[in-house]
Amino acid sequence: MENFRNYYDILGVSRESSSSDIKQAYRKLARQYHPDLNPGDQAAEEQFKLVSEAYTVLSDDEKRAQYEKFSEYWQQEGFKKGQGKSVVGDLFGGRISLEDFGFGEFPDFNVFVDQLLNRRTPTRRGDTATGNGYGSESPRAYQTSPTRDPRDAEADLTVPLEKAFRGGRERIRLEDGRSLEVNMPAGMVTGQRIRLRGQGVGGGNLYLRIQVDPHPFYTLQGNDLYCRVPITPSEAALGSTIDIPTLDGPVRTTLPQGTQTGQIIQLAGRGYPIGREHRGDQIVELEVVVPTGLSDREKALYEELRQTERFRPRADLL
Repeated sequence: MENFRNYYDILGVSRESSSSDIKQAYRKLARQYHPDLNPGDQAAEEQFKLVSEAYTVLSDDEKRAQYEKFSEYWQQEGFKKGQGKSVVGDLFGGRISLEDFGFGEFPDFNVFVDQLLNRRTPTRRGDTATGNGYGSESPRAYQTSPTRDPRDAEADLTVPLEKAFRGGRERIRLEDGRSLEVNMPAGMVTGQRIRLRGQGVGGGNLYLRIQVDPHPFYTLQGNDLYCRVPITPSEAALGSTIDIPTLDGPVRTTLPQGTQTGQIIQLAGRGYPIGREHRGDQIVELEVVVPTGLSDREKALYEELRQTERFRPRADLL
């Protein structure tokens, strides 16, 4: 069949693959071919669109079932010879589901998948129709006008913690290849949904499902931020003034003499937003870190300290 696409081959998975396997394969390929990582590479952009289209279909149980039925049908000898007639103009002009007629009504695969994804509508048949249900210009001539039946859609959006905290305007690329500029609210959390009016199917709404990326330094628990900050033995023993990273920038904090590993510092109001006016706290756990590479001078000073110090941490154990 003309322009048939094997979505399983495109994603490199088998027909028996689970939804989890399909999602994992998609994410790997999406990273590989993402236009932002391949600027100016037209081939990578086209492959990204194919990968996104394949995932959009196979990740939805209903769409996947329709696709597999269609795949079985087009391989039949009669369909390969083009025996099915076309009533695509009637199909797109009304609200007929794919189950309401035979797959022979589709002249090629592109028309089938466009209807499956409710993506575009064909031009209406005119006086110069060629008999295939389309105008005379091309059997792939489409209008960008919205469909008559707007539907809401959802898409996943993964954001780094700093961006989720600050919000602001951001240009994002959706799984279907579209690029949108979005005004992101501050204080986004995993599981939150953001509505984009008119960006769904046929003029419906698009809901972005937010996933905040794990951070290498901060851990978000509720509205409090947890982190671990290393300090030197001298800072711990003598006390010191250190800079602690926060989402707002470094905050200078005084350590008391004799600071221990595991000791907690609570930075009030430096956590994650609670509504528009309040924030949680940043909980800082201190960790005394012993150096592993010492200069000769440092070794001599540590040796001198060992000879003179009176501290015996194991005295009660012996």
